[in-house]
Amino acid sequence: MDFFEAAEKRFSFRGTYADKNVPEKDIRRILDAGIRAPSGCNGQTTSFIVITDKHTIEKIAAVIDKPCVHTAPVIIAVLTEKVEVIPGRSFEIEDYGAAVENILLAATALGYASLWLDGYTQSGTNSARLAEILGVPAKLTVRTILPVGVPSEQGTQRERKSYDERVRREHY
Repeated sequence: MDFFEAAEKRFSFRGTYADKNVPEKDIRRILDAGIRAPSGCNGQTTSFIVITDKHTIEKIAAVIDKPCVHTAPVIIAVLTEKVEVIPGRSFEIEDYGAAVENILLAATALGYASLWLDGYTQSGTNSARLAEILGVPAKLTVRTILPVGVPSEQGTQRERKSYDERVRREHY
């Protein structure tokens, strides 16, 4: 699948995953896409934890109680470190956003579904609870988790606003 097809087919999968493992070579390719994402001033503030252990996934699902988390064969935790790459400025938010999009597109290109669970991860104490479960050092923040797997049901892509509603030429 080429880039444009992956971008067109990618959607946020909120259902359950089939009981199928994701091969290590595919996990590696997906994460390589995240690692290759651009980062502000090349700060490379984003890192990842790959979770495949069912017991750990159950602990994560106790924090973020969603069908896609409970049934995911793989969860990728996306972490950031606040690094001042220029005086007074860190780009960790932009960095992890670029990394996540590359991961989502790579997963789609390989035939998997995923979901960017940013809102649930950042809600209340969830990020801190996930950090404790995963043994994340204090200098890092758990920004999101991304369940990845083969969907057990057909997902649907939500309707997008039209090109003309979102794109202007030369000025607004």
